[in-house]
Amino acid sequence: MAIALSGCTGEGTDAPTGSITGTGPGATEPGPGTTGPTPGTGGATTPEIQARLDLQLNIPWAAVFLPNGTAVISERDSALLKAVKDGRATTIGQVPGVTPGGEGGLLGLALSPDFPTDNYLYLYFTSVQDNRIARVKLTEEPDGSLVFGDPDVVFTGIPKAGTHNGGRIRFGPDGFLYVGTGDSQRRDQPQDPNALGGKILRLTADGAPAPGNPFGNAVYSLGHRNVQGLAWDSDGRLWASEFGPNVNDELNLIVAGGNYGWPAVTGAPHRAEYRDAKVVWPSTADSSPSGLEIVGSTAFLGALRGQRLWSVALSGDEAHAPVAYFTGKYGRIRDVIRTPEGGFWLLSNNQNPDFVLILAPPA
Repeated sequence: MAIALSGCTGEGTDAPTGSITGTGPGATEPGPGTTGPTPGTGGATTPEIQARLDLQLNIPWAAVFLPNGTAVISERDSALLKAVKDGRATTIGQVPGVTPGGEGGLLGLALSPDFPTDNYLYLYFTSVQDNRIARVKLTEEPDGSLVFGDPDVVFTGIPKAGTHNGGRIRFGPDGFLYVGTGDSQRRDQPQDPNALGGKILRLTADGAPAPGNPFGNAVYSLGHRNVQGLAWDSDGRLWASEFGPNVNDELNLIVAGGNYGWPAVTGAPHRAEYRDAKVVWPSTADSSPSGLEIVGSTAFLGALRGQRLWSVALSGDEAHAPVAYFTGKYGRIRDVIRTPEGGFWLLSNNQNPDFVLILAPPA
């Protein structure tokens, strides 16, 4: 069976094997959405672009803001960490042990909840053997520059491939590290609760399985194809964005032990043994959702192949129809990051070079 790449590169022929619901047209500005229990916009207004930072970036993948307002950005292919302060980018250094290739390289970043005291920056990256998680101590020199020490690898063994490497990491409200992995083109992995591919993992800060995990190991949820975004709403519910094959990109509400169906099904097939996606984009040309941020009860997703920003109003454990902004204007959007001022950064990808769009706080 051919391996599906469309959620990643825009090509592929691999179709899901289950029945799929929610095959309506993709949303455009500002018309009706794709799927979701309630049509409409949820009162969304067009975000205001405050600035564009032409930072000469090379495929930026993730960013975090330090307590002093400096942003740290990972570059996938160069394995560089870069700092952005006062609108200017400087190179912090190259992370050792990264082996870029295809969709692999230096990927997700997460700041320790105790960063003011421990100075830990967590990294998800592709090595020669696997995808893994390490942490580095990030410190400020007297001249204001940032430096980091040797990586301390805290978790290994996540399968790697040319595509479907996952890569998003984020600390949750409970203080544990959540990790989105991909199936690494190994279709036996997502449904195996003892495998690391096609999962959301939940770890302690030291890389051990978090207490209370549903399978007694690092796995928190299973049946994923390629998780790309993780965020919590104002009531502490976890949501995740995920690439579909050539159909059915997803926004999922994540519960402990939940099975999201891949590779048996995608989207919202209404089969009791699997959890339906809350939003389904029937055509990956409209989305390929990557980075995810939630403000209150509104989710914001960057779209790669779809080249736009999506907003989705959330109502408890349900989602309204998505609304698109900036369609085709700024290329592929890899990540959406909340700024200390309450606005957003959008990271472009494959614009040669890449840039940051700064959005005002949402109305």
